[in-house]
Amino acid sequence: MATIDTVKEILQENLDIAPDQVSEESTFDSLGVDSLDMVELICDLEEKCEIDFGEPEGLATVGDLVSYVDSL
Repeated sequence: MATIDTVKEILQENLDIAPDQVSEESTFDSLGVDSLDMVELICDLEEKCEIDFGEPEGLATVGDLVSYVDSL
């Protein structure tokens, strides 16, 4: 599964955000994702992708997140 699809799936499961509302250009602010939601998203991504996320900074868009995860 592509990383963007995994992110869309987690956002739908946790925050009821429809996958068709999410693109790589979507900002987390525009999706209503706050800092607590972001922590939960990161934890779920670590589990599903079997990665250690570390301490990323500057992740403003879904595309930023996807690029970061793909680089791990």
